[in-house]
Amino acid sequence: MNETPRPALRDGLPPLPERLRALPVDRRGYPIPWFVYTADDGTRDFRIADAAKRVRAVKEKLCWICGGKLGRFLVFAIGPMCAVNRNTSEPPAHRECAEFAAMACPFLTLPAAQYRRAGLPEDYSVHPHSLPGNPGGVVLWVTYSFKPYRVPGQPKNWLIEIGPAVEVVWFTHGRLATRDEARALVDARLHLLREVAEHDGPKSVAALDRQVAEALKWLPAERSVAA
Repeated sequence: MNETPRPALRDGLPPLPERLRALPVDRRGYPIPWFVYTADDGTRDFRIADAAKRVRAVKEKLCWICGGKLGRFLVFAIGPMCAVNRNTSEPPAHRECAEFAAMACPFLTLPAAQYRRAGLPEDYSVHPHSLPGNPGGVVLWVTYSFKPYRVPGQPKNWLIEIGPAVEVVWFTHGRLATRDEARALVDARLHLLREVAEHDGPKSVAALDRQVAEALKWLPAERSVAA
């Protein structure tokens, strides 16, 4: 019985880490991350995360991208605002898996790319705490710890509180970001968090200011784009 040949990897992708070489490849030539949901007809859609795997990744400490066991270092591939409030809906990954995603994922490497809703299942919805739009870049937040928690007043929804950083790496356009670019990523979307904080009152605004100050400590050192 002839097997369907595995699609070739897309030209121009960065070197594929060993951990990702067992992943299936879609018709465009992109490796399909472990978290991607498989529909009843076998189709895969990068926009839909498998809810059961999300739970497994947290409970069993599995990489969100390759599905392998994580070690001491936990790397969260997050948007700039998640780097400010240190909250995310997605579990951590291996460093090499997260770096590959930061350099290869179209949504993360192309700031103009938007989340497509066409063709999504009728009962599908993005996480209610996801911020709209493309974050323009991705932050790799390296930590030793995280803590899942239920969203107050929303027993069916849960998020992850990310632990203190031991290293933070900023990417934009599929490459390392300069200090000015990283700061611009924060400034461009900070209004989304500030609007919520202002609605909640002065204490929330003060707390947000402290979070911003802490996040800005992790901006990259001065460097040129070509460095």
